[in-house]
Amino acid sequence: MGDLLQPWHLIVLAVVAFLLFGAKRLPELGKGLGEGLKGFREGIRGITDPPPPAQNVQQSAPAAPPAAPTTPVEPKQG
Repeated sequence: MGDLLQPWHLIVLAVVAFLLFGAKRLPELGKGLGEGLKGFREGIRGITDPPPPAQNVQQSAPAAPPAAPTTPVEPKQG
């Protein structure tokens, strides 16, 4: 089983893939495969890692703007 992925075998697989899918489809297939593997790794990491501890954060009401002065302003006579 160790002799399965020799360089000659990889070259033959690359030629067959090129003939089947063509030059335009190979980059798209590679990109899709890479994104799939990345998503799989992130999913596995999420399963194996413990969730972060929940932080107790008290939500306070937003501070009210300062109140206007309550003393009446007298108009100037002039």
